[in-house]
Formats: sequence, C-alpha cells, structure tokens
Amino acid sequence: MCTVSFVNANGKIIITSNRDEKTLRPNSIEPKNYLINNKKIIFPKDQKAGGTWFAIDEHATILVLLNGADERHILKESYRKSRGLIVLELISSESVIAAWKNIDLENIEPFTLVLFQNQKLYQLRWNETEKSTLELDTNQSHIWSSSTLYSKEIREKRANWFYTFLDAKPEVDDEELFNFHRYTEEENTEHGLVINRNGTLKTLSITQTIIEKNKVAIHYNDLIAEQDFSNTFISV
Repeated sequence: MCTVSFVNANGKIIITSNRDEKTLRPNSIEPKNYLINNKKIIFPKDQKAGGTWFAIDEHATILVLLNGADERHILKESYRKSRGLIVLELISSESVIAAWKNIDLENIEPFTLVLFQNQKLYQLRWNETEKSTLELDTNQSHIWSSSTLYSKEIREKRANWFYTFLDAKPEVDDEELFNFHRYTEEENTEHGLVINRNGTLKTLSITQTIIEKNKVAIHYNDLIAEQDFSNTFISV
C-alpha cells in the first residue's frame, strides 16, 4: 500500500507492493479468488473495511493502492468510503481506466493508484479536489512511496535506492525485486523499505505479481504471521 514498484524485465512485468499499516489493524486475509460483478478477482482482503490494496482480475489487469496523492493531506474525522473499496469498485468494472473517468470520489481520502491494463501503465490520482491520469512508459522502471508516510526528500532517496539497485542488475528477476522490497536499508526502520515505527506502524506484508505472456503468478508474504502464499493462473 505504501511502496510500489513496476519493472518490465524483458517482457516480464513485475509489480511489487509493501503494505505499511498500523499494527492495531486486524491482520489481512491472504489472497483468494472472489467473484465481484461476475468478474474473477484475486486479492488480499483487509478485514477491517473489506477492501484491498492490491487486486488482479482474470484478464491480468493489476490495480495497486497507495495512501495519499502528490503531497501529504490534512486528515478529516471521517470519509464516505474506504479507499480499499474504491479499488474493488474499479477492478470489478468492465474497464478500470473507463470507470476511473466516471467514478464519484467526493469525500474520499486522497490516494494514488498504479494500474496495469492492456499492456499499458497508468498513475491515477485523487487529491481531494480533482482526479488526474498519467500514462507511463512501460519500458521504464517506476517506484512510488506514500506521501502520507514519507516526505518528498525521503521519497526521492528511496527512488535513488531503487534505480541504483537496478543499475547494478541489468537483468533483474522477481526474486531479486522481492528481496529489494524486503531487505533494502534493513536497519533503517523509519524510512527503509520495511519499516517499524515504535511497534505501532509496520510493513505488514509484501505482495508481488509477475505477468509473463498469459501466465500470472501472485506471491504474498505476510511479515507478521511469517507465512507465504502463492497462486498462478492463465489470463483470459
């Protein structure tokens, strides 16, 4: 939810997400198959609100959530709907990019979405007043860090770690990317890729999806329960 990377490794698409969350939040349910609006969708479920931060549909469309837009916002007492439910509303539509144009986000907390659909990559943002859509180059690597947890300076520093890592590994694979998300700046519990801020805010899990032609693999590592889950399917 709070650190996401995209890498195109010679045609193999790898999207990896670290979820940073308050430890008081109930532990999430590992990725499972659900049927929503007659679409098969795989996602880890947030037990508190019922939504998700990482979803994949049967067509290999991937939608990943980060809290916050371009800069940190002022928190309101309440919002109309969980951002994780917005993810499910979009991914269960006929087309995420089309649904994004029409979805009503009034009184929804700011967020950023990373969307991979039909071999195209988008950054979708809601900053509490307007939506923005940015198509990105799928031949380039990208990384995002949540603006609610990391200052602009720290986000830039984390991006430098990412691109330095990639420069040293011109043929990076999914395991190496997972290890980057798991172990980079391991001693830096405040701003490393896996955080632990006084035991109250931690990186709870790492979710990774690999798309190679029509084969889709999902790996989920629950850092709290110390359990791994994997699933593979052929996209339609």
